[in-house]
Amino acid sequence: MNKEHRYIFEKGSKKHNCPECDKKRYVMYVDIETKEYLPEQYGRCDREIKCGYFLNPYKDGYAKAVWKQEQGNKNDWKLTRPKPLKKPKIAFIPNDVLSQTCAGYDKNTFIQNLLTTVAFPFEVKDIEKVISLYRLGTVQNGYRKGANTFPFIDVQCNVRAVQVKQFDEHNHTTSTDFLHSIIEKHYTRINEPLPKWLEAYNKNDTMVSCLFGEHLLNQCPDNPIALVEAPKTAIYGTLYFGLPERPTDLLWLAVYNLSSLTLNKCKELKGRDVYLFPDLLAFENWSAKALKIQERMHGTQFHVSNLLEQLASESDKEKGKDIADYLIKQDWRLFRKQSVEEEPTKSTHQNTSLDSF
Repeated sequence: MNKEHRYIFEKGSKKHNCPECDKKRYVMYVDIETKEYLPEQYGRCDREIKCGYFLNPYKDGYAKAVWKQEQGNKNDWKLTRPKPLKKPKIAFIPNDVLSQTCAGYDKNTFIQNLLTTVAFPFEVKDIEKVISLYRLGTVQNGYRKGANTFPFIDVQCNVRAVQVKQFDEHNHTTSTDFLHSIIEKHYTRINEPLPKWLEAYNKNDTMVSCLFGEHLLNQCPDNPIALVEAPKTAIYGTLYFGLPERPTDLLWLAVYNLSSLTLNKCKELKGRDVYLFPDLLAFENWSAKALKIQERMHGTQFHVSNLLEQLASESDKEKGKDIADYLIKQDWRLFRKQSVEEEPTKSTHQNTSLDSF
């Protein structure tokens, strides 16, 4: 067989995660003799402008090296990865824009519910600490008035995104938005040009590009991480299990949504113990992802809790409930001295248990 045609791009529409940008837009090379993939670095990302990663097994010497090995010849060929293209500069939300949300808590439905309407209201001092820690805020005017703001601030304290959520009297989400979108609609409505920062921000490839609470990692360098899907769940976890005041306390972070558990999102967690609490029906998905991420983050341990899978009824599973739905029914005072403990298991998954349930 002509060795020039032995390695080809995989046929069909299947895509893989790109080794450079981690987006699922990557086409890998396959060996048509063995029907196996080549090492994952050989392929092409179809995000030509945003990423442009491409490594050809013929041009870097891989194909020739394999051929020589099969002929019984030794060679000293070494892999050389292509230099990544210069990535577009990320634009951030100005801190003074975020600061404008840090008020109006007496009109904030989410915060007021935690103080008054939940089954076991929290103490004012704890709510104030959580607000300060995660920099929660309020939309004070307009069609989202009274909504809570959840800022995604990276480890360098850059504001990557600000999610806006409105809640009912039970703290169930009724609508979701983003602060930059609200601001853009305001300027469009009054027929004025967008601020320069917003024009630049709208060109970002991804808005939510860090973990919720990521800015706390430097403040809590040794704390184990509790990782959940939604920011609201991270807030509940902090209120129930306590703030990360000691190195052994959990630091609660959120990825944003189900599909946001990625290597790129988790890169700042390297070297930590990370306990994942997936929403119902997401256990298998997150377990598989966690294994792949752990393989590429040496020194990091991911423990995926099956707690909700054990507790939930079929009805709860169908509704896709998360750990916050269970926590809010309990008295938070019973949780403050509890800890996350790993259970031995014969499963390939790693499990954790919370004795308080």
